[in-house]
Amino acid sequence: MTPTDGIDASNFRDPTTAWQGSDKVWRILVGSLINGHGTALLYRSRDFVNWNKSQTPLHSSNKTGMWECPDFYPVSVRNGVETSVQNADVQHVLKASFNGNDYYIIGKYEPETDTYLVETDFLDAGSDLRYDYGKFYASKTFFDAAKKQRILWAWIQESDSSSADIEKGWSGLQSFPRSVLLDQNGQRLVQWPVKEIEILHKNQVTFHNKELRGGSVIEVSGITASQADVEVSFDFPHLEEAELMDPSWTDPQALCSRKNASVKGGIGPFGLLVLASNNLTEQTAIFFRIFKSTQEKHIVLMCSDQSRSSLRQDVDKTIYGAFVDIDLNHEKISLRSLIDHSIVESFGGKGKTCITARVYPELAINTEAHLYAFNNGNQTLNISTLSAWSMKNAEMVPTN
Repeated sequence: MTPTDGIDASNFRDPTTAWQGSDKVWRILVGSLINGHGTALLYRSRDFVNWNKSQTPLHSSNKTGMWECPDFYPVSVRNGVETSVQNADVQHVLKASFNGNDYYIIGKYEPETDTYLVETDFLDAGSDLRYDYGKFYASKTFFDAAKKQRILWAWIQESDSSSADIEKGWSGLQSFPRSVLLDQNGQRLVQWPVKEIEILHKNQVTFHNKELRGGSVIEVSGITASQADVEVSFDFPHLEEAELMDPSWTDPQALCSRKNASVKGGIGPFGLLVLASNNLTEQTAIFFRIFKSTQEKHIVLMCSDQSRSSLRQDVDKTIYGAFVDIDLNHEKISLRSLIDHSIVESFGGKGKTCITARVYPELAINTEAHLYAFNNGNQTLNISTLSAWSMKNAEMVPTN
């Protein structure tokens, strides 16, 4: 395939996985930028060799730049779905990488006309759905037919200096593989580390029904905190001390910076301090705050605070944040964090909101790293359950 119709070759790349329609014709998408519109060009082929561009792209938006690494696949609530499946039980995800993030929309694909119908388009206004609200880019999914899973990988860039990259001789890594499903409400995706990661678990530590008073910190000892998997859920005696949400606080990342882990609140900040030094000089805080709107609806904010993650001054310590779609009348707030020395991948609300961070501690390394549960809010809360494991190194097994 080569760009036609005056499309700039530099704005023509990253074909998707192909899918086949009931007409036996193969289709793929190619990312592009046409007249300022991010575009998913549609190509068709009967022999998988000779491809013809459709006169109409599958989708485009004038609110974005160039669409890199597009992805297009069916999803369901229960299992992963093979790429060519097209029926009434599935929705289709269109993902595009632009402005340093991976954004997605969910809609209905009409195979007879090769049209894609969505209720909410890419807006580039801070409200777009993202796979991950931290470091996460150029992702790709594939279908694991043996286990009926849709698996997601992404490129996680560095946050330290170029000179440090040169010194260590490498830059960037892949995320932990995640399974992808459609949320029960059909409005967003749910991501969760693949179950195979549990093979690496060892030295489990567990808490049940442990009180966490305001201003307190509890160490989770007995594991190697620099390479760990930890899952925790919280509940509350009441929600009366939730802070009032200012209607102007529409940007969750800015709100996390305004109210970082050191800023005391009503309910929260509470969560985990990972890759922390013994005296907490270094710490990466993954935490929640609960607000209430003027309509008495509760709003859950999730943050990943890297502002004190390292004594080094030459690393990016951006604070990330996103809202979590949780009904506190029926759900507990839960958090799972996978920690591997310089990367922390966190999953809030059973995978409804995900945030990945790169951190470079000077003190909290290897056996000197610590893990804590903390509560810097006024209200006492309860750790319903906490389970943490050391993680063994993964082994690369060659296949014949």
